[in-house]
Amino acid sequence: MGYLFSDPTFWAFIGLIVFFVVIALVGAPKMLTKMLDDRAENIRKELDEARRLREEAQERLATYERRQREAAAEAEQIVKQAKHEADLLREDAKKQIAERIERRTAMAEQRIAQAEAQAAKEVRAMAADLAVEAASALLQNKLTKTQKNALVKDDIAGLKSRLN
Repeated sequence: MGYLFSDPTFWAFIGLIVFFVVIALVGAPKMLTKMLDDRAENIRKELDEARRLREEAQERLATYERRQREAAAEAEQIVKQAKHEADLLREDAKKQIAERIERRTAMAEQRIAQAEAQAAKEVRAMAADLAVEAASALLQNKLTKTQKNALVKDDIAGLKSRLN
């Protein structure tokens, strides 16, 4: 037995046992277990937070995608509405132009008719003047004074009957 107490391995073994006993008495395993449990709890909380953030990000992504689809549909509707309004405006402009052309054509035709009537009136007046001049010249050359007076009286009588 004396040999055991002098052996350094024995003392190292005893020191190791004392060390484990002191550690056990101080509560190191409980502290170590508590630290590991706390660490596991922190990791679990971080994982839960990461899951929550991931779900929130997915919800936001879905919301943004939905809003993007709605905006695209609204833009498409606006474009469709604008095309429809442009078509209506184009048709209205065509109608207005056609109406203007019709009015101007009618006005031009009316002016032409007036000009024709005026020209015909002037031609008739000229023809009447020429006929009067020719008749006058003929009558002056061929008729006697009595014949002229008789013609004037007949014409006056004809005018009286027409005016009454």
